[in-house]
Amino acid sequence: MHLPSDFIHKYQQLMGEVEADKFIASFDQPTTPGFRINPLKAHRPADLDLSEPTEHCQFGYHGQVSGKTVDHQSGAVYSQEPSAMYVGEVAHPNLNEKVLDLCAAPGGKTTHLGSYLKNTGLLIANEIDSKRSKALVENVERFGMTNTIVTNTDPDHLAAQLPEFFDRILVDAPCSGEGMFRKDPDAIQYWSLDYPVECASRQRTILTQAVKNLKPGGELIYSTCTFAPEEDEQIIAWLVDTYGFEIQPIKKFAGMDDGKPEWANGNADLTKCVRIFPHHFNGEGHFIAKLKKPVNIDNVKEPRRFRGISKNIEMPTKDQNQLFDQFAKETLNHVHFQKLVVFKDHLYSVPEETPNLSRVKIVRLGLEIGTFKKNRFEPSYGLALALHPDQAVQKITIDQAEWQKYVHGDTFQVSSDLKKGWYLLVCENQPVGFAKVVNGTAKNFFPKGLRFAV
Repeated sequence: MHLPSDFIHKYQQLMGEVEADKFIASFDQPTTPGFRINPLKAHRPADLDLSEPTEHCQFGYHGQVSGKTVDHQSGAVYSQEPSAMYVGEVAHPNLNEKVLDLCAAPGGKTTHLGSYLKNTGLLIANEIDSKRSKALVENVERFGMTNTIVTNTDPDHLAAQLPEFFDRILVDAPCSGEGMFRKDPDAIQYWSLDYPVECASRQRTILTQAVKNLKPGGELIYSTCTFAPEEDEQIIAWLVDTYGFEIQPIKKFAGMDDGKPEWANGNADLTKCVRIFPHHFNGEGHFIAKLKKPVNIDNVKEPRRFRGISKNIEMPTKDQNQLFDQFAKETLNHVHFQKLVVFKDHLYSVPEETPNLSRVKIVRLGLEIGTFKKNRFEPSYGLALALHPDQAVQKITIDQAEWQKYVHGDTFQVSSDLKKGWYLLVCENQPVGFAKVVNGTAKNFFPKGLRFAV
């Protein structure tokens, strides 16, 4: 790999020539793929090679997964590079916490947080880029997360709306991407000697707002996929000096390195951070820090109190309740929803802890259950992926050939004995979507924008 000469020289100066030579040589080595198993799903995939579990991630494995399989489409697995898995593992929220993933797209860390929350509490996954927020929604939906609200908002808007609200905040910061050069060589063209400094300025701006969102005593997890000290140790040193945060120790597995105080201000606690170098660890480059907010900070306003979630979000009408109750009675079995609200004829289940979000752009308001249409209720794709097979009164087990037709958008034939109505489609023990059966034909309701050929 052809690396910029300024990049090589910089790390020769920082590491010394012997160590830097090994570091630079690692960029010519192949990347290591990985994936995580989704614990929110009722069944583990049977056909995956689970022979190489990762030591550092409870749900992680080394190996390659295809995006065109039942396991992937149903959300039973999530493809993720092994080093990146350790960010969610370090963040590890507790049940019922209120958590913010501030820079969340495409959703790897968000879904990992969801693995530990187990659909309790509240997870707000924010992405400032509207196009990337769509991919985030797809991954949250595919993973079966019902406690998650996806937003598309500037950090300063969230800080103003939700001061001292969250127990835990993850900032996987936009960075210079040096740790991804091997995986994405195109990232090299954006790099210059000044680029890490520019990124560090943006990171301080983001963190200044994130600090306001965090409760006193709460935890802030900061990560990057770069080696640059300006974006790593120097940012953590700034957080400690500016806001009095305390650096928390992080367990290190074989091949993981300590943070380097000498690359910042000499604070010995920086060794508690984690550096992942590709010549020491079987993965790409990462930096992770965990910090605790002091309990004596008094520079944030009290949370603002509002009724409701946002304007135009209402309680279901009597007629809507009747339509949904009829659908639920015919189709669902012992499914518990949280607070039911309606936005533009869409029915959502939102976490009970949901705050007022009137000044925040919402992309996904919890779990979309379905849509009210003229005299009927139509269930959503997201609802199907959030269910376990035993939570459907009416379900059809389909084989691989029928699944391929389904994800391609085609209809297929079923038993003529099946009565008319909505059925959960189950393939390889995983719910994959809804179909409406009419006269022995399963009408296809797989989302048009997600359809693919196998």
